[in-house]
This record gives sequence, C-alpha cells and structure tokens, in this order.
Amino acid sequence: MTAKFLEHNDDFSVATNEPVHSGKVRSVYWLKPEDSRRLIEQRQYPVAPDAELAVLIVSDRLSAFDCIWRAEGGLNGVPGKGAALNAVSQEWFNAFAEAGLARSHILEAPHPLVWIVQRAKPVKIEAIARQYITGSLWRSYAAGERVFCGIDLPNSLRENQRLDNLLITPSSKGVLKGLEGISEVDDVNVTRADLERHWSSLGFEQPQDIDLYERLLREGFAVIAERLTKIGQLFVDTKFEFGYATSAAGTSELIYMDEVGTPDSSRIWNASTYAQGHVLENSKEGFRQALLDWVPDKNLLLDKKRMPEREAFAGEALLPQKMLLDVSATYLGIAAQIIGSPITVPENPREEIKELLSVELGLI
Repeated sequence: MTAKFLEHNDDFSVATNEPVHSGKVRSVYWLKPEDSRRLIEQRQYPVAPDAELAVLIVSDRLSAFDCIWRAEGGLNGVPGKGAALNAVSQEWFNAFAEAGLARSHILEAPHPLVWIVQRAKPVKIEAIARQYITGSLWRSYAAGERVFCGIDLPNSLRENQRLDNLLITPSSKGVLKGLEGISEVDDVNVTRADLERHWSSLGFEQPQDIDLYERLLREGFAVIAERLTKIGQLFVDTKFEFGYATSAAGTSELIYMDEVGTPDSSRIWNASTYAQGHVLENSKEGFRQALLDWVPDKNLLLDKKRMPEREAFAGEALLPQKMLLDVSATYLGIAAQIIGSPITVPENPREEIKELLSVELGLI
C-alpha cells in the first residue's frame, strides 16, 4: 500500500535557482531559464521561447480544514488522489479550451502526478461559484446573515436548495493588507465593489478583467455542470483560480490555473439521491463530514481562531484507515465517470517521477 501513494513531493532533486514552493498538496519547482528554453524547443510547447516553466508535482496528502490528515498503519496519503485530481483538472481545462473560453497553465502531463506548467501571476482571490446553498453559505444564512459578498439573499431558502442564480462569492487568497473594506485575514469574503475598488492590488491588470474573470467562471461552471448532468451528478459549488501568463505572441492573457472542477475543490452530488431529498457526496465534503463526526469537538474544526490548537490536534491524530480509503474510492470513482475510463494509479510514484525527471526531461 505504501508504494501506491506519494506523501512527500518537495524533495526531488530538480535543478532550480529558486526555493521549492510547497503547499498543502502540490509542490512547484521553477526551472532554470536554460532548461525552460530547452524543453520549449524539444517538446514544442505553444509558448514564447523565453517563457518560464515549472515542474508541478501533486502529492496524495489529504488536506481538510487547513490541516493535513493521516491514518493508522502508516497511511499518510490517499491512494490515487493526486492522479484523480490531475486527470479531472486536465479534462476540464481541455473542455474550456475547446469551448473557446481560455487556456490553462498546463503545457503537458508526462506522468499522472506531474504537470509541466507555465509561470503565471496569480490573481489574489479565490473565485468561488455556488449553485446550491450549503456549507459555509448555509451556516451564515442559518445564523441570520442575508447579505453574502454584497449579494442579497431572500428569507425563504432551505438548506441544500438550488439557487435561482449562480452566486459568485470570491474570497481573499492569503492575507491582504491595507485594502479598505477587506479584513487582514486569509480566506475572507470580498464583494464585487471590493474588486472594483482594489482591482490593481488584487492582481488584475485592468479593471475590465473583473468582468472577464466572472465570465470565465460562469461559463466554465456551465461547461462542467452540463457534463456532470449527463452522468447523473450535480455541480454544487466550486473554486477556480486565475492568473496572467504570456501567450506565444508575447501578450499577457488571463488564464485558468491550479486545479478545477475536482472532488477536492468542488462539491458534487448524486442527482437521483438529491431528487429523493437526500445528499450523497462525491467529493471531499464527505470526508469533512466524517471528520466532524470523528473529532471529539466539532468547534475545533470550524473556529478559525483555534487554528494553532487544530494544527496540533491534526499533527497527532491518526484516523481509521477506512476514512482515507473511502476518500480514495470516492475520488477514483467520480474521476473515472468524468474521464470515461479508470484512472491510472502509479505503482511506485516516487521512482517513476525520479526517472521521468532524470531520463526523459533531463532536469536532475
């Protein structure tokens, strides 16, 4: 079992002049200029010859409530999770490009856990779209809130109800300081007025790109929702991320980046079960709910003011193996439905990636 998940992804010997950027799930290795130029020429990437490239390696670690979770018996990752996320993201990114929306930062996927990407300058918001009232939106609504990210909500909504209109409810990405109306904490809701007032500080290159990001979010959501409907699933809500990258012609363009439409970044519900009045999750939300039931104090996971205590708890906790294996089954199952074929799960991901980086790409 241990050979079928990748826990550590920030320790590969990629030749780079910059520190490895490692998040909760992904690690990014920015390539030396000469290696970027060589790969662009050798592999015929559709970017300018001087574009900056990176190797992005996704792990199988499981993050929830801003913490990493492990299980008993040395199960420190979810088998197949990274491969499922990469495959689903690439499927949707390709669908967006075919629909004429925008390209993504991905240039190639030479391994189920590896992308070659172009450097992009991130927009400093998480673009969140919601078609149903659930999760944090419902919790705020149930507590009496009726204005969410500057949007007025009616009084008659029920939990998990489908909304008449797709709500765009962005939040800050990282701590943004000195911006009037935006609290200096991570992941705080922002309004359309905030975006218009602080467009430059939030990373937009021009004010009209706020309209463009909303269009790309709405139309991308619609592309995914339509495809999911055909396989009996509902696209409930999701998070997109955007950034600017140079085109092959040398112009700056707003593109999709990170991951998109995955069971990690979205809620996906079974349509027939929902029609019967129940919610069956095909996303990480199922694990979040299981985790809330497992911890002795639910508030520990819900109260951001208790983050130090939460991180200490997560660092020591060992979950039952079944909780992580259930996530594996969910992710691989929904990914296979979306892709139309089973997901390839690497047998020995670390050795496979080392060989790729060394022999095929010449980066070690």
